[in-house]
Amino acid sequence: MFALALRSLRQRPGRATATLLSAFLGAAVVMTFNSLHDTAARPGVDSVSAESLSTAAGVVGGYGTLLVFFAIASTLTVNVRQRGAEMELLRCSGATPAQIRRMVVGEAVAIAMVGAVLAIGPAMLGGRALLGVFQNSGQVARSVDYSFGPVALGSGIGITVSAAAGAAFLAVRRVTLRRRPRGRARTFLAYAALLAGGAALCSTFAFSAEDAALMAPPAYGAVLLSVGCALLAPRLLEGLLDRLPLTGPSGYLAVRNLRRRAAEMSGVLMPLILFTCMASATLTMQAVESDAIKASGVPKSVDAKNLETLNLTVVGVIVVFCCVMLINSLYAATTYRGREFGQQRLVGATPGQVLGVVGAEGLILTVTGVFLGTVAGLAGVLAFSAVRTGSPWPGQGPGIWLAVVAVATAVTLGTVLFTARRTLRTPAVAAVTLVA
Repeated sequence: MFALALRSLRQRPGRATATLLSAFLGAAVVMTFNSLHDTAARPGVDSVSAESLSTAAGVVGGYGTLLVFFAIASTLTVNVRQRGAEMELLRCSGATPAQIRRMVVGEAVAIAMVGAVLAIGPAMLGGRALLGVFQNSGQVARSVDYSFGPVALGSGIGITVSAAAGAAFLAVRRVTLRRRPRGRARTFLAYAALLAGGAALCSTFAFSAEDAALMAPPAYGAVLLSVGCALLAPRLLEGLLDRLPLTGPSGYLAVRNLRRRAAEMSGVLMPLILFTCMASATLTMQAVESDAIKASGVPKSVDAKNLETLNLTVVGVIVVFCCVMLINSLYAATTYRGREFGQQRLVGATPGQVLGVVGAEGLILTVTGVFLGTVAGLAGVLAFSAVRTGSPWPGQGPGIWLAVVAVATAVTLGTVLFTARRTLRTPAVAAVTLVA
């Protein structure tokens, strides 16, 4: 079946593009930060520099692993569900569900390996640039030389390939089951993430306002809450769709399409929820921390500067990563609908009406993802602000949140409408007869 997987990829290389990009970016992020472990382990590196490098690599290690899995999972979920007819044909031809799973997992592993190998060069450049940031801020000595070694290489390839294999197995398992899956494992993981996130938020109140590690529990708690919301996204989206008062042809069709494809669209909601949560929560908490230090009249310590640089660097990388994954998932999901758009046009819909439906779908997804991400991020911000300043409401929160929402809205609606408009350039008859 592995040979069949390679043959399938050669016949339809466009199918692998979205997964390849996810694997490439995920491996690049993991290897970039984990190369700091290799750099810290070099002979002659002083203890302060080694601690700064190891802290940065350790903090991003958990974020990076989680994001890589969700990024690849969201892309593979969309791709695998789009191949339902092909898999049904394989089953009618005599292939067993186990053989189909091996084929799809083999495809994912092959693509992940290629993406991880291609990411080595950019990861080395990114790691070197990241080391320069820490040296310029005085957190790492100028004498420290960059190193890209076994920790970065092993973690990048291992995490990316494992995430691809696991995500592909879970995605194809749902498609090949004849009975409707109950999703007990997904539900269990969702509630486990929510409980762990709640516990992390509660542990925030065990720290003092001056504790250097105060920001860690609410940040991790917010991320875990967003993961739980992302895992429950299909159910939450279906519940929202049942209560939407949208009227008119565009609104009716948008709700109908999203209700029918709620499970598939959950792959798009994952990066949107994570982006909104992580960007708004981390940036707001850093703003609260900076305001608290400024109000105290005490100059920023080396540890405070280290934390600020780490937060801004980590958030910058992760936010860009989530944005690219969101664009990637939306592009893959919208491009595949060329046949559907062609059928709508053949029954009388104009291109403008099709774009209206797609725009309404994008707006619903944006509101859902931003709302869930905001709730998760706000929980972390309130806990941190209450301990750090004595007041749960941060002064700079609304401005940061509006900026994050603006970016999320522009990325989601812009990608959906641009991709749909480009897809509509294909004549309706050609789109309907085109074999994906």
